[in-house]
Amino acid sequence: MRWVLIFWMFAVSAIAYLDRVNISIAGHYIAEEFHLDNIQLGWVFSAFVLGYALFQAPGGRISDRIGPRYVLTIGVIWWGVFTTLITLLPAGLSGLLALLIGIRFALGIGEAVVYPASNCVVAAWIPSTERGIANGFIFAGVGFGAGITPPLITYIMLNYGWRWSFWVSAALGLVAGGIWYIVARDTPGRHPWITKDEAAYIQAGLPKPDSAAATGTRLSWSAILGNRHVLAVTFSYFCYGYAAYIFFSWFFIYLSTVRGLNLRDSSYYTMMPFLAMAVCSPLGGWISDRLTKSRGKRAGRCGLATFGIGLCAIFIALATQVSSAELASVVLAGGAGALYLSQSSFWSVSADIGGKSAGSVSGIMNMGGQLGGTLTASLTPLIAKHYGWTASFLVAAGLCAFGSLAWLLVDPEGRQLRGTLRA
Repeated sequence: MRWVLIFWMFAVSAIAYLDRVNISIAGHYIAEEFHLDNIQLGWVFSAFVLGYALFQAPGGRISDRIGPRYVLTIGVIWWGVFTTLITLLPAGLSGLLALLIGIRFALGIGEAVVYPASNCVVAAWIPSTERGIANGFIFAGVGFGAGITPPLITYIMLNYGWRWSFWVSAALGLVAGGIWYIVARDTPGRHPWITKDEAAYIQAGLPKPDSAAATGTRLSWSAILGNRHVLAVTFSYFCYGYAAYIFFSWFFIYLSTVRGLNLRDSSYYTMMPFLAMAVCSPLGGWISDRLTKSRGKRAGRCGLATFGIGLCAIFIALATQVSSAELASVVLAGGAGALYLSQSSFWSVSADIGGKSAGSVSGIMNMGGQLGGTLTASLTPLIAKHYGWTASFLVAAGLCAFGSLAWLLVDPEGRQLRGTLRA
């Protein structure tokens, strides 16, 4: 039963990224219709990521309190509403840019609950030694959703217009949310379909309740924010998020307008980094679990994260030196894949050290990643305007190098967080 829930979190994750990446594919048409330049379009992109980032910690706390079943169900309804709202705006409307920014900010708030809630699922349902592969599958949904978005949205846009692409995205989310509500429960003990053997296996594999974090109450924000391991992982995720959002926000526009690929070719080449993410996320989780079992969490979690993010820095830097658009796409896809080798490490470590406050801890961490993404969405076109697109990508490569080194400060073998508890 635990793998049924992980599979459906994969589906929810994929649709969540379809809902957020569709605007980067439709961005050219939206900008033309609404008379926006790239800087203004960057503000619209950033609005989503800012709302998403700021509500990570509250989303995590709400998930800890209410449980992931209800939180995710409400979340997908929220996405559907705000994904649809943007299609109702007429060109020439007074204050149109402000409305676009507000709608995308609100959509970001709704999507903020997805991964803190998924980490609550992992913390309650997945034994510690399986968390790498479980998180790998969940975040493969990121690559799968973002990978199918370019050809799917392009096909719908060319045949039916960009508004239909948003309506289809919203409908898929509502269907996935309804199924999630039916199949999910917050803990194994509450699920009517789980076997006694599986429930016992899960319980035996959970981290031991050696601290207040595992007693069922929630840790204070000061206990979480004062932990150096949480801060190091959060900084690394900031760097990770900055690099990842190069692909989510600007990669399609970069290939079509800077590298000169036509719309159809751009849609196919844009798939490559996201398909690499979909493959390397579970691969990284599998490698992480294997290394953790044989050599401990220091090698399995920290070592793999250091390697993956560092390798991404090399690939992104190399891509700036390639003259062929097609080859640059392949090299950047390698960078995206390397980045996602480390994905499960972030979420496995935050679940292990967070215990019953896994939603809150991962919310803080993911807020760091999304603030990095917010910065990318707006800073990338500004750097490109003044210094060129090569400089934009080199900034991302440099931050990846720093994010890789930050994992050297993390001790994943430590016990769960301790601190003053809050109801």
